[in-house]
Amino acid sequence: MRDFSGALRQMSLNTATVRRQSDLLGIIEACARHGIPAISPWRDQVAAVGLGNAGRAIRQAGLKLSGYCRGGMFPASGEHLAAAHDDNRRAVDEAAALGAPCLILVAGGLPQFSRPGSHASKDLGGARTMIEDGIGRLLEHARTAGLPLAIEPLHPMYAADRAAVNTLAQALDIAAKLDPGQTGALGVAVDVYHVWWDPDLQAGIERAGREGRLLAHHVCDWLVPTKDLLNDRGMMGDGVIDLPGIRAAVEAAGYDGLCEVEIFSNHWWSEPIDAVLTTCIERFQTVV
Repeated sequence: MRDFSGALRQMSLNTATVRRQSDLLGIIEACARHGIPAISPWRDQVAAVGLGNAGRAIRQAGLKLSGYCRGGMFPASGEHLAAAHDDNRRAVDEAAALGAPCLILVAGGLPQFSRPGSHASKDLGGARTMIEDGIGRLLEHARTAGLPLAIEPLHPMYAADRAAVNTLAQALDIAAKLDPGQTGALGVAVDVYHVWWDPDLQAGIERAGREGRLLAHHVCDWLVPTKDLLNDRGMMGDGVIDLPGIRAAVEAAGYDGLCEVEIFSNHWWSEPIDAVLTTCIERFQTVV
C-alpha cells in the first residue's frame, strides 16, 4: 500500500468539501497554498466562475484533476429525457475541456426526483433500465471526446432520489454490458461512504481491478449517529469506515491514481477553509 504519511502528491480535494466557504477560484487558491496538488470540481461551481476562467485558474495553480462532478440523473420522461441527454453531453464536453481524467456519473433514481417535472413513478426496475439506456447513449459521445465515464454506486438510502445503482456489482454489470471489450471508456468510482457496508465489496473491488474499471477512489467517513443523510459525512477518522482496509483492497486491485477527499458536511462547511484543509491533510496522512 502506498505511503500517504509524507508528501501529498496522491491527494485530491473534491471541491464540494469547502463549497460554502468560497467560490471555485478561491478554493483553487487555497488548495495551491496548502500544497494540495489536485481537485475534482463540480459543474455548478465551474459555471459560476465560467469554464474558461476555471480552466485557466487550475492550470496557473499547477493543479491536476481527479475527476469532474458530475453527469447522470438519467431517469426522465417526456421532453425531460432529451434535456437529460443534452445536459450530460455538455458535462462530457466540460470535463474534456478541463482535462479531467473521468466524468463521475450519479445515476439518478425515480424519474420525478432525477428530473423535476417528469412523471411520478414507483418503478425502480424501470428507472434502472433508463439508467442503462442513458449511459449507453452518453458513452458514444464520451468515446468521441476521449473521456472515460465513472459510474458511482450510491448507498441504498439514495435509491429513490439520487441513484438506483447501489452496489459495485450493479455498476460493474452495467459497465460490462455496455463496454464488453474493457476499453477503459466505462468504469467505476469507489466512494467509501457509499460502499463500505457492502458484504461483497472485496469481491467487487477485485472484479473492478481485473476488468480495468477502477477510475476513482473517494474517501470520507460514516458517523454514528448520522444526523443528515446527505450533509453529515464525517472527516476521515471520525467514523466507522475501515479506510486503510478499503484503500489496501483498491490498490491491490491495481488502482494507482489520486485519492479524493469528498465531504458533504454542515459541520465542516461552517469552519474556516484553512482549518478544513489543514484537517483534511492531517487525516489524509494519518488515517486514510
